Amino acid sequence: MRQQPEVLDHLSEIDDPEAFCAAVRAGADFIDIRFTDLVGRAHHVTLPATGFAPPVFRNGIGFDGSSVPGFKSLEHGDMVLLPEPATAMVDEIGDRVVVSMIAGAAEATTKRLFPLDPRYIATRAEEVLASSGHADLSEWSPELEFYLFSSVDYDDAASGAFYRIGSAEAGWVDPEDPDAALGYRIQPGSGYHAAPPCDMHFDLRNEMVARLVEAGVPVKYHHHENGAPGQVEIELLPEPLVRSSDHLMLSKYIIRNTALEWGVSATFMPKPLPDEAGSGLHFHIRLERGKRPVLPGEGGYAGLSREGLSFIGGILSHGRALSAVTNASTNSYRRLQPGHEAPTNLFFSAGNRSAAIRIPAYATEPDQLTIEYRPGDATANPYLAMAALLAAGLDGLEKRIDPRESGYGPYDENIHDLENGLRSKIAPLPISLEEALDDLEREGAFLSESGIFPESFVPTWVRLKRDEAESVRLRPHPAEYGLYFDC
Repeated sequence: MRQQPEVLDHLSEIDDPEAFCAAVRAGADFIDIRFTDLVGRAHHVTLPATGFAPPVFRNGIGFDGSSVPGFKSLEHGDMVLLPEPATAMVDEIGDRVVVSMIAGAAEATTKRLFPLDPRYIATRAEEVLASSGHADLSEWSPELEFYLFSSVDYDDAASGAFYRIGSAEAGWVDPEDPDAALGYRIQPGSGYHAAPPCDMHFDLRNEMVARLVEAGVPVKYHHHENGAPGQVEIELLPEPLVRSSDHLMLSKYIIRNTALEWGVSATFMPKPLPDEAGSGLHFHIRLERGKRPVLPGEGGYAGLSREGLSFIGGILSHGRALSAVTNASTNSYRRLQPGHEAPTNLFFSAGNRSAAIRIPAYATEPDQLTIEYRPGDATANPYLAMAALLAAGLDGLEKRIDPRESGYGPYDENIHDLENGLRSKIAPLPISLEEALDDLEREGAFLSESGIFPESFVPTWVRLKRDEAESVRLRPHPAEYGLYFDC
């Protein structure tokens, strides 16, 4: 691994702009400035380190906001990126020494942060929480599930559409490399915590996690997930909302690029395979007020306080509208189907993995108690997903919503075993992106009423996502040829 120059050690702790820029010029080849668009894709611009100077922090770096989804129109496209030195780190990907920093997207003339900049929205979420009186800190521990494939090919053209996937762990032989089959195959739906040699990506995950830890991302553990052909998980440790979001974006970057170096592809697509488990992005959430946990309370269900129940009640009562943000793709709703542990109904429970919100049963001390939001997936923009969940939970605290009185459980049994009459009373999650967007348009006012999201967010988001959904809806599906070609 490339040796990091000593002058770049503790770079993010240097407060003086002159000293910061001098250290960068002395130790780095390039400065990489990163930001996230509204839908959650990463972007960057790279500067030679030789000319890096303090004015860049005041004046920013110009870019075309009209080319970034969710930002500006063509006639008002000029924007600037304002780097944040506290986010500086040395990028271990590539051969040159690169210092990367996260930047806020701002107006070119006033240098005010753009209201729809996702990281700014997440920062507002932390500020609103701190002034709410209900809590002053939220901590988030994400579970990143993803697939590792040895080959991926796809096309969506007028003359034909297809996808073709190869995996050394799969029960099928890779048509691109039939000699790669070694017999160590994981049977469909039985990959959970598989061990080597069936778990063929153990060393790769070790390298991913080592790089994450070196980059300052706190990792709890990693393991093979349930999906047989290469589904894995890396779970991160709790951090405050903005930092956790930053580290989720960084984790996806490191995971993808490390996989590529090892000759495989990493995808966070929620449902890349029809008959295997989908990949979710679960969030474990805890709240503090004055360094004391807010969610636990003596004698309550699963150790929850009244505030804990109200926070859950807020999330579940806004659950259908939230889906448009936490499950932000047409592919998301192929995962949210019965049979593969993905939740399909809005209820809470202790230890029940079919619940939208689970209270993990292994938390034996009040300080350890979290609630786990399970519907989400990594097509969500993490800054927006966490901010929206916090806005919903705060609404529940303000209105003292009791999820038990509102019909959201708890249900500690398999709800598919319940009688039809009782099961029909449990609110379902949306079954499509279009349906989720309808709910967001009807019920999404809580996002702006919280003071976290600007009023322009819902119409902008709905427009972007309806365009995505429409582009998929209008295309013939390969399965339709089998169903209707000979009609």
